[in-house]
Amino acid sequence: MTHGELEDAIPLYAIGALERSERQVLDAHLLSGCPSCHSALREFQAVAAALPFGLDIVAPPRLLKASIMAAKVSAVGHDTMGHTSDLSRLGPGKWMKHVSQPDSRSTIAWMNGVPRWIVGSAVAAAVAGSVAMAWIARDSHMTDDSVALTQWKAQAASAASQSAELQRQLEEREQSLLRAREELHRSLADAAELKDQLIQREAELDVLKTQLDQHEKRRAHVPEDELAVLLRIPTIKAAVLAGTEAAGDASGIFLYDPRTRKAWLYTRNLPACSPGTEYRLWMLSENPISVGAFHIGPGETSHLFVQSVPDFPGAKAFSVSLEPVGGGRQPAGAPYLRSYL
Repeated sequence: MTHGELEDAIPLYAIGALERSERQVLDAHLLSGCPSCHSALREFQAVAAALPFGLDIVAPPRLLKASIMAAKVSAVGHDTMGHTSDLSRLGPGKWMKHVSQPDSRSTIAWMNGVPRWIVGSAVAAAVAGSVAMAWIARDSHMTDDSVALTQWKAQAASAASQSAELQRQLEEREQSLLRAREELHRSLADAAELKDQLIQREAELDVLKTQLDQHEKRRAHVPEDELAVLLRIPTIKAAVLAGTEAAGDASGIFLYDPRTRKAWLYTRNLPACSPGTEYRLWMLSENPISVGAFHIGPGETSHLFVQSVPDFPGAKAFSVSLEPVGGGRQPAGAPYLRSYL
């Protein structure tokens, strides 16, 4: 049978009116799980269940019971005469197949002699039995559907819980990302501010370097300028100092202003002081007098020493010697510069 023929046979199958061979073929097809045929069968079973309620209630004839009993006795007698009855081989619930599929001419003749309303009542009873079985099967399907629905609800609840957890984690990550973004913006703003400060400090450093260079240039010219001013003073006393054997290239000039009692000593090409030593200026008279000490660093070629000193009318000469730091009252080191008034 084709699938279309199987679908056409479903209404007769629902009321149990199919022949055995056709019913067996349709049973096998339904067991294969065809969804469309199962759906059609459920619909026709629901219609078949309502068929008994559409019949008119008719009082049975008085001779109905006697006719049925006579038919039964005739069937029993027929079996005793050696004819095999199929009823003995029918299982529970299969008597309808025998009713709808007579196998002998006597049964057909008997059904032709029975009034049609009796046959209709029997068919209605068969339909009612089939409907009852359909309701039982439907209840079984409904029970299975309820279990499946419960499982689906549990799965849906679990999926909803997982979705809520994922949503929570997503919100937490979004919050973390927002905080990280805000922190990055603050860091960029701080970096921009620091960069502006660095640029400002570099500009200030350039200005300071320029001022320092100008100051160094002015400082290099100060001794000569100041000496030139001092030499113009009429009352100034001056003495030239020459280098000794210890510093042949060294030279110096000593100026003294009696009015202000300031002494100026300008030296050139004196060797740098070794560690723990310093140069000291002496006034040479009967007893040498220390005027003051100064230090020459590495790379220095000139030095201006200014010191307030008492009047020294008896001084005859001046000298510069290299002494230990702190020195004593008398020269102890070799002289590097010496002069006479």
